[in-house]
Amino acid sequence: MGKCTERLYNGIVKENPTFVQMLGMCPTLAVTSSAINGAGMGLTTTCILVLSNVAISLLRKVIPDKVRIPAYIVIIASFVTVIQFLLQAFIPSLNDSLGIYIPLIVVNCIILGRAESYASKNKVMPSLFDGLGMGLGFTIGLTVIGAFRELIGKGCVFNYQILGDGNLLSSNSNGALKSIGDVLAYYKPITIFVLAPGAFFVLAFLIAFLNKRNAKKAAKAAAEGKDTSEFCRPEGCAGCANVLCAGKKAAEAQAETKPVEQKTVAKPVEKKPEINTEVKPEVKPAENKPEARETGKDGEA
Repeated sequence: MGKCTERLYNGIVKENPTFVQMLGMCPTLAVTSSAINGAGMGLTTTCILVLSNVAISLLRKVIPDKVRIPAYIVIIASFVTVIQFLLQAFIPSLNDSLGIYIPLIVVNCIILGRAESYASKNKVMPSLFDGLGMGLGFTIGLTVIGAFRELIGKGCVFNYQILGDGNLLSSNSNGALKSIGDVLAYYKPITIFVLAPGAFFVLAFLIAFLNKRNAKKAAKAAAEGKDTSEFCRPEGCAGCANVLCAGKKAAEAQAETKPVEQKTVAKPVEKKPEINTEVKPEVKPAENKPEARETGKDGEA
C-alpha cells in the first residue's frame, strides 16, 4: 500500500475522526438531525481540510515556528470564508441549515490537528490524501449518524419516507412489497432521536457496535495465531478492542522505537592500603643545663 493510499484508508477506517478518534464532536452532535445536513457538513469540512492541508504543506518551510498556529488559523479562515460564500450563492438552504457551524469550522480540532501533526511536516501529495481521507471519514460518520436519527425520529432518509404512513413500499408497490409497506406504516416516529439527546444515543450505539465488532475480530485473529497489532489503537490501550494483549503490543511497539541502551557492568573497586600522610612533630632530646645555685642575701654561695 502506497503512502497516499495508506493515508486515505487510515482516515476513512483505521483513524476515523468520528468513531475512532472522537474528534469534532460539536458539529457531530449538533447538525446531524438529518442525513442531508450530515453529508453537507462533512463535504464542506472535507473541502476545507484538503485545501488547508495543501496550502500549509506548501508553506511549511516559510511559516515561522513561533506563529504557526495563528498562521494556520488565518489560512483555514480564508478557505472557510470562500466556501461559505459559495454555499450562500448556490446552496442557500444548506447554508441556512448549518448556520453558525460553518464559521466554526475555523477552529475545528480535526483541521487544526491535521495541519499541526501532518501537513506541516510532509509533502503536498501525502498531505492532500491525508486531508481527503480524514474528510471522507468525517463525512461518512456524520451521514450515518444523521441517517439513523432521521430514520428513527422521522421515518425517512434523505427526505424519502421509509417508515410510517405514506412510505415508499405501501404507496408505490404491489403484492408482497405492498404488504410489507402496510406493516411499516404502523411505525410511530420517536421524536427524541431528532433532538439533542438522540445524537448521544446514536453515537454511543454506533461506537459500541464498532468496538464489539473489532473485539470479535481480534479474538478470532488471536485464536488463529495471527498478529493482532492491527487492532491496537494509536492512542494506546484506552478503549482498545484488542482486549487480549493487555498492553503487550503497545509495549512491543514502544520497545521497537526506543534505541537500545548499552548497559555497562561496573567493575569492583580494588581496595588499596591506606597510606598515613600525617606528619608527626620531631621530639628533640632535652638539654642538660647546670643547675643554678641559690645565693644568699650577701651574695655568697
